[in-house]
Amino acid sequence: MSAPSVLTIILNYKTAAMTLRSAEAARIAMQDLPGEIVIVDNDSQDGSFETLRDHVASEGWDHVRILQSGHNGGYGAGNNVGIRAGLSDGSKPDYVYILNSDAFPEPDAIRVLYDYLQTHEDVGFAGSYIYGEGGVKHTTTFRFPSLYSEFEGAIHFGPVSRLLRKHRVSIENLDETARVDWFAGASVMMRQSVLDQIGLFDETFFLYFEETDLCRRAEKANFSKVYVRESAVMHLGSVSTGMKTWQRVPDYWFKSRFYYFRKNHGLPYAALATLIHLGAGSLHWLRCKLTGKKLGVAPHFLRSMARHDFAAIFGFGGGIHLPSNPKPDPQIGE
Repeated sequence: MSAPSVLTIILNYKTAAMTLRSAEAARIAMQDLPGEIVIVDNDSQDGSFETLRDHVASEGWDHVRILQSGHNGGYGAGNNVGIRAGLSDGSKPDYVYILNSDAFPEPDAIRVLYDYLQTHEDVGFAGSYIYGEGGVKHTTTFRFPSLYSEFEGAIHFGPVSRLLRKHRVSIENLDETARVDWFAGASVMMRQSVLDQIGLFDETFFLYFEETDLCRRAEKANFSKVYVRESAVMHLGSVSTGMKTWQRVPDYWFKSRFYYFRKNHGLPYAALATLIHLGAGSLHWLRCKLTGKKLGVAPHFLRSMARHDFAAIFGFGGGIHLPSNPKPDPQIGE
């Protein structure tokens, strides 16, 4: 009986050189594992696809394919292209490994996740320890968002944060292997059988909250998600999205946030989450005005949230177009 296979998927958007560096690190990390690497160019339209294709051909990289998505539907949609492609012989892998194009696994990082899933059958997803340049640990382990976390995250007030510490979204200073609600998608290995059961990434999300939603579906199907400390990956972060240089939060972040709450908790809950965030955020704004402290949030954040979410709640122009009854990916299991 052959060993279980791994399909590594790297999504590229206008960062061909960085993606090739990530792919080279992944090739080293997969040397003793059965499987393949698929690089999906998410319709960059800047020559990335040709650069990737020509480099792989000239270097003679075995078991590495380059695909063109044909449409930039976002992070989840691009990764779904790779997942649906499967292995080169047309079969499905046993495990799908998602690696960001600006993430570089250490030589044993993929093997550690693989071995963990091999020996823990109740675990659906396994995520890596992520660190940045200079060895700085990134916070990539989280709790599911809730009404409590919306209040805590918006009010920015120490006593409240201490009181609601068990409801904070971010789980900081986690330095041991542990079960978590969800983790950032920079380096995550997933069982194909779990994806067959719960569906792929929901493509209504363009960017952000798609991995939160996928992990929540795994949770509902009774599959654990485990942060595996021994699997280490260096991540630059926000290279494709430009998040570190945002002057204003883009529309798609607000759309993804509201859709996540509505899909998983219903419209009344989503509306209440928005009202709580706006109320707590307004209290934070007032306190900063009275004390002269720096606000610490993007300009016009509350105004943008109110505009987007009220449009979605009341259905007037400029709002968020959501499916009336979101369902798992219909192509799973075909």
